[in-house]
Amino acid sequence: METFQEFLDTIDNEEHRAQTKEVLDWVEEKYPELAQKVAWNQPMFTHHGTFIIAFSTSKKHLAVSPEKAGIDYFMDEIKDRGHDHSKMLVRFPWNQPVDYELLGKMIEFNLKDKAECTTFWRK
Repeated sequence: METFQEFLDTIDNEEHRAQTKEVLDWVEEKYPELAQKVAWNQPMFTHHGTFIIAFSTSKKHLAVSPEKAGIDYFMDEIKDRGHDHSKMLVRFPWNQPVDYELLGKMIEFNLKDKAECTTFWRK
């Protein structure tokens, strides 16, 4: 978590900081094979040099970005679960439990879908 501490220190709201840390710790524990990186002021996890998942924070939510392909793949499930989203991210409101099941599915999808990927982003 050392890699992400500087990012976490920028989150003024203590509850938001704690929830973000909890999510990052969960990913680190569940997927120890992932490397931690901060880029574009976002904590992210990579595997064999390719992007897997990133996070950002705002006043109202924690945003999760699995790339557009991940959003497209899970669009029906995202909608069925009532999550707000854009074409690049899913928003988890601070006042609701984090959807770890969906988060895990997005990570698993990217690990499998990008297993042979040799670039950081999909082409």
